[in-house]
Parts: sequence; C-alpha cells; structure tokens
Amino acid sequence: MSGYRFEVDWARCTGHLVCAELVPELITRDDWGYPVIADGPIPGHLLAHARRAKGGCPALALHLARTRGRHRPAGA
Repeated sequence: MSGYRFEVDWARCTGHLVCAELVPELITRDDWGYPVIADGPIPGHLLAHARRAKGGCPALALHLARTRGRHRPAGA
C-alpha cells in the first residue's frame, strides 16, 4: 500500500500558515507560528485538501512525498 505524506522545506517556510487553514485536520501551528504536520500518511479523503494546501503555500515550502508500505506507529 502506498500513499502520500507531507514534507516541509524548513529553509523556505516563513510561517504564513495557509497550509493550516486549508487542511487543519493535518496541520496545526506551534508556539512560534510554524506548521506542525501530523505524523503518518495523508488519509485518502483529505488528499484533495492536502494538494490545495501544497499549491497554496506562498513560500513553496510544502511538498507531498510518496510513501511505500504500511505506516507503522512509533513503538510498534
């Protein structure tokens, strides 16, 4: 099974948080105003929102990376 996950280019990210506005189920903000990305693959029902968030990033810092295999939670 493969899917997608978010990756952030931290050198480019300037904390606009458009991504968090477009897909709040997967992206929140930290105390400094930068995105906090949910761990694991993006659920299929949120993939269209994730693509909009990627495209809406003014700094072009948000990317979708393909995953391979099943996601295993930490400690599993």
